Amino acid sequence: MLRAAAACLFVLAAALPARAADLNDYPTSARADYVFGCMKANGDSRQALEQCSCSIDIVASILPYERYVSAETVASMDQQAGQIGSLFRNSRLAKEALEELRRAQAEAQVRCF
Repeated sequence: MLRAAAACLFVLAAALPARAADLNDYPTSARADYVFGCMKANGDSRQALEQCSCSIDIVASILPYERYVSAETVASMDQQAGQIGSLFRNSRLAKEALEELRRAQAEAQVRCF
């Protein structure tokens, strides 16, 4: 009976969709890059280090790394002038990815700064 219950729990847990917070799939280099950029924008202080570290943790808990990379790529390409930039600015999927990143960053701003 105990084995059957354990097997059922295992199957149920495997069937649940993974949340970003459960994945912890951001490589250290991506976290460090985010923190360095954030610190440059917020004063290069010890307080900025703590707030920016908190910020990437919040973003990582909301967005799986794959979606974060996609959104960061869109944000980077959105800065480009001409046809390349306009392809990203006018794409529905690109806009949605960027909005998702901005919402995660807004949540991080509220919780960490």
